[in-house]
Amino acid sequence: METNNEETPWIVFFKDNLLMQKNADGTCALPTGSRPPIAAPAEQKIHHVLLPTGVSVRTFSIDHPIVETERWLMTNLRASFDHLPLKDYQAAGKAYQILYWDTHSRYCPVCGTATEQHTDIMKKCPQCGYELYPPISPAVIVLIRRDDEILLVHARNFRGTFYGLVAGFLEAGETLEQCVRREVMEETGLTIRNITYFDSQPWPYPSGLMIGFFADYESGEIKLQDDELSAGAFYHRNNLPELPKKLSIARRLIDTWLESHPG
Repeated sequence: METNNEETPWIVFFKDNLLMQKNADGTCALPTGSRPPIAAPAEQKIHHVLLPTGVSVRTFSIDHPIVETERWLMTNLRASFDHLPLKDYQAAGKAYQILYWDTHSRYCPVCGTATEQHTDIMKKCPQCGYELYPPISPAVIVLIRRDDEILLVHARNFRGTFYGLVAGFLEAGETLEQCVRREVMEETGLTIRNITYFDSQPWPYPSGLMIGFFADYESGEIKLQDDELSAGAFYHRNNLPELPKKLSIARRLIDTWLESHPG
């Protein structure tokens, strides 16, 4: 069993389920210590992960779920947002991306040779020299304003009955703004203007980056892309449907708009 001289946060996953330690006050935290909270499988590599904050954590996967006890709770990464401090949730998100990359980069995509890990975030093919890094898939998300209303849609892949914002992945050769215009036109048939950047958010489901924008409605009638969206309309602030949870940048875009348009 691997040990450290320092107290280290440990991020342990079974598939996409995260192990959390219960606190006396009913909250949860990442387990911390000089040793792993549970034994890592013999064949499982323990990864060192450097966070953007400069803090280091260690992460590994296990081959079975941990049953809830007075000490431990295991839940999926999305749900962990409701249990953990934000910094712990963000740490778990990066750790999950590293584990996902490790699983999906065992062989060189060029020649099929088993890869070798050279740094925490780089593998290399010993045969042809191809280097592999954790991939990031950029996606745009946009809040569209029309007077005192905003466009809200329900995507067919949403896990719930809430309404969110138009979003989609960046294609090769596009700028972010071109992607916003294309996705809005493809999914709703609308044209927009005044596209302005809002913020971005790592989205570890499994390895995305959500890039948020505001825009104004310009013209067109809503014609939903049937294979992507099941519903969509402009809503006044006093008649909003169920909204996304605080977890997502979609909710922050909506809340920012609400704060700037008091009733």
